[in-house]
Amino acid sequence: MGVSIVVVGSANVDMVAKTPRLPMPGETVIGTHFTIACGGKGANQAVAAARLGAKVWFVGRVGDDMFGEMLKRSLNEAGVDTTFLKKDSEAHTGVAQIYVAQGGENCIVVVLGANGRVCAQDIETAEEKIKASDCLILQLELPDEAVETAFELAKRHGVRVVFNPAPARQFKLELLNLCDVVTPNEKEAEQITGIAISNLDEAMKAASAFLDLGSKAAVLTLGEQGAVLATHEGVEHIPAFKVEAIDATAAGDAFTAALAVRLCEGAQLKDAVTFANAAGALATTKLGAQPSLPFREEVDRLISETLGG
Repeated sequence: MGVSIVVVGSANVDMVAKTPRLPMPGETVIGTHFTIACGGKGANQAVAAARLGAKVWFVGRVGDDMFGEMLKRSLNEAGVDTTFLKKDSEAHTGVAQIYVAQGGENCIVVVLGANGRVCAQDIETAEEKIKASDCLILQLELPDEAVETAFELAKRHGVRVVFNPAPARQFKLELLNLCDVVTPNEKEAEQITGIAISNLDEAMKAASAFLDLGSKAAVLTLGEQGAVLATHEGVEHIPAFKVEAIDATAAGDAFTAALAVRLCEGAQLKDAVTFANAAGALATTKLGAQPSLPFREEVDRLISETLGG
């Protein structure tokens, strides 16, 4: 039957330019490749979870435009239920301009559009589905009202919450008390905890700080260095899988979705992080956001080939 996951989040169309290196301020760099693809942290995580075998419902907004239709079609083709994806006639679909340098480093500018109009009522409409789900996945590309309402509904119904505090911005830190697992990257962890991260020891200290802030567990992602898992039983580093990275876009989304799927399937946190590391690594081997998200058989194969099962 598979596990049931609700994702509350953003849906964007990504305009991706590949370039030898990222431009300096005021500089023009000649790019080598351009593509338009479906993205947005929430939509990416929904598609990733569906490709990994979960039954997924997506809650959010798109504009009444061709980009909105493109996003809905992409979600549906991945098997994501879009019953709670609202078409907003008063705002354009969210867009992201992404620049990807050789080696995979990127920088992104997001214009929220309809994502910025997701409200508490949108979330409340999906309350029964959230109540019946195995997990709720959240990020920070929506207004505070929507994020906080989703947290409150999950708390009310005893639903597991996996929280990706991205992009890095201010939010109510008390929400971490309602969080089962938080999945920041280094920059997000630095902003939230105030701990500068330049080595593994500092990453482990920052991950532990999320426990002091209220989260039951924290998984701090470190890109090609893997991830740090912090629980009240201890802190450990879980290495990455070696792949040839070309674009890091959506790797964190693949990681968060994979972690949620495996936890819902009953895996221990450490095993779920290993699975998530594999999904995140595979997402770096293709250009674009949703086009790069791996299928379950690809993740299982990488783990089997690397770890022997």
